[in-house]
This record gives sequence, C-alpha cells and structure tokens, in this order.
Amino acid sequence: MESTVRLPMAADMHVHLRQGPMCETVTPLLQGTGIDTFLVMPNLIPPISNTDMAVAYRSQLQSLAPNLTFLMTLYLSPSLTPDEIRKAKRAGITGVKSYPRGVTTNSDGGVESYEVYYPVFQAMEEEDMILHLHGECPSSEEHNITILNAESKFLTHLAKLHKAFPKLRIILEHATTADAVNMVKSLGDTVGCTITVHHLFLTVEDWAGLPHGFCKPVAKTFADRAALRAVIQEGHPRFFLGTDSAPHPRHAKESAKAPAGLFTSLAPLPYLATLFHRLGMLDKLEGFACAFGRKFYKMPIATEKKVLLTYVPELDRKVGEDVVVSDRGTKIPEVVKVKGLVAADGKSEVEVVPFLAGERLPWTLRVDN
Repeated sequence: MESTVRLPMAADMHVHLRQGPMCETVTPLLQGTGIDTFLVMPNLIPPISNTDMAVAYRSQLQSLAPNLTFLMTLYLSPSLTPDEIRKAKRAGITGVKSYPRGVTTNSDGGVESYEVYYPVFQAMEEEDMILHLHGECPSSEEHNITILNAESKFLTHLAKLHKAFPKLRIILEHATTADAVNMVKSLGDTVGCTITVHHLFLTVEDWAGLPHGFCKPVAKTFADRAALRAVIQEGHPRFFLGTDSAPHPRHAKESAKAPAGLFTSLAPLPYLATLFHRLGMLDKLEGFACAFGRKFYKMPIATEKKVLLTYVPELDRKVGEDVVVSDRGTKIPEVVKVKGLVAADGKSEVEVVPFLAGERLPWTLRVDN
C-alpha cells in the first residue's frame, strides 16, 4: 500500500552552489525540493573571505531562488579579523568555515595552525557565530596520514578547540567515521555534526576507482557507515542534515584526477526517505532533516509549508531484482546540463552527473502550502 509522510520544510546545513554558469544552473534547482534553508560554503575562487563578498553572494543566490533562505559563511584565512567578525554578525552572516590546507576543492588557502586564529574564535564566541570545521588533516607520510584516517587524526583538534572555547558553537562537517560520531557525542552541547546523504549510502567500495562516488572526506568502512546510521536512529539532536552537495563537470569527474564532491541537491528528501524506510527508521527523518539543524542554529521550525513524501511500493526493490517499469516515484536524471559552460570538445554543454543518476526512487515529493 502507498503511505504518506508529512514533514515541515527541511534545512540543508551544508551546500556548495559554486559561481558563474554552474551557480546559475544549480541554485534554481533547489526550489521545490522540500528544503527552504541552505547553509552555503565559501570556497569559491576567490574565497568568500569578508562580509561584503558574502553579502553580494547572498544577493546573487536570492535573485536566482527568491523564496529560499541562504545562510552565509566566511572562509577562515589570515585576512579575517575580530572586527570583521563583528561586521559579519551585523550583516547576518552565520559563521566561518575552516579548511585545512589542500584537503578538498579550493582549499589551497586553508588553515595550517588554529592557534593563530584564537582572537577570531574569541570574537566568534562573543558574537555567537558558528565555526564550521572540515575535519581532516592533510595527508602526510611523516605522520602516517592518508585520506582513510585523516578524519580520525583531526579529532584531537576538535576537542582542543572545544576546550579552549566551550561556548563557541562548532560543527564538525560531513562526518564519516565511528570515531567522529563518538567524539562529537562526548563533547558539550555547543558541538554539532552534519551528516551527508551520500555517506549514509556509500562505503569505500563505492568510490575506489569509481569517480562518481568520490568525495572528501571519502566514505569509509561498513562499520563507519553503520555508526552514522545508528546515531540518526538514536535521534541524537546534535547530528543533522548537511548534504555537502557539490556539483562538478562530468568531464572533470571522469578525468585522471577526479575532484571531490557529489551532486545530491536534486532530491535529498527522496534519497533519505528511500534509505530510512529500508532501515526501519523513517520516523527519524523529521528530526534529522527538519528540526535538529534549525535548533542548533537557533532558528524556528518551518510551519508555513508542508512536505508530502509518498511511497510507491512497486518501485522498492532489492539489488538484483527486476526493474519495475513505472513513471511514478522520483526519477533522477542521467545528467544536468550547465548552460553557458562548454565542455572540453568546445561544442557540447558541460554536464553534471547527479548522485544515483538514472535511478527511480520509490518516494515522490510534493510541497503544499
């Protein structure tokens, strides 16, 4: 039988919307997804490193999707000062994003030492702004750090920052390991954690040699994935949705050195409903996607519109079962074309491959007033 889940509008507390034609393509697609609030990452070229740049970027995004709310962040860099933090707070900027140097897309200007930023963190604590941490250490043969243990090696930095600034709200972004889950749970109420859609689906088996499963931090083991799922099933209020949706041109993803990032913004809630239903934790979707992130950000729960997710049972199948021919459910396109960007052949439009491209999910979505 069909069944329907009714939710308040959701919030995505970690998204990459890029710039230029890519931004102009992907930002309007956020409308109608059942999500009305987005925390936007600042790792553009050049990075969003001051208040004026963030305000201008927010205005651009609002012009592309005027009915959505965009929460803005600054890129932690040596140019950021306590005075700029106070200016950013007055302009409605939500927080500051820290990238360790070189660990992910456009992080060449990232952090090498946190201590030099303590005056900035103190100002953030006083102004009640949020510090967003990309929680990985750079790879190092000397320190035996690779992409497989970079997150676990980083966790001592998180604990040290929380001890130094116990009132500073800190979010460990896109956690991938049981170690990260346990660390965040062990710290105080000012420490939160985002979990992506794709890390709830994937393990190392899905990205080793497969570029359209490759992101940073990389998906880890089955036990690590189980820990992410378990903390959501527990209903822990400091773990919430941040998709880390990050579109890249198809030709770049399929090149010799694929950039990190997966594009999940087309259908985050149908992705999650599909997985949560199969795991027997559909009742945890509202807290994870709609309530806990807003509470951590001190925002009210959305009440004006409702999201209706409807289950189409004939589309729900196990791996290896015959595909049911149906025009129902949520169809994920094979590609999204980026108007205004030309591919390497000089003729065709750039394409972005969405997560689970070509799949038809057994949950369909409608937004009602």
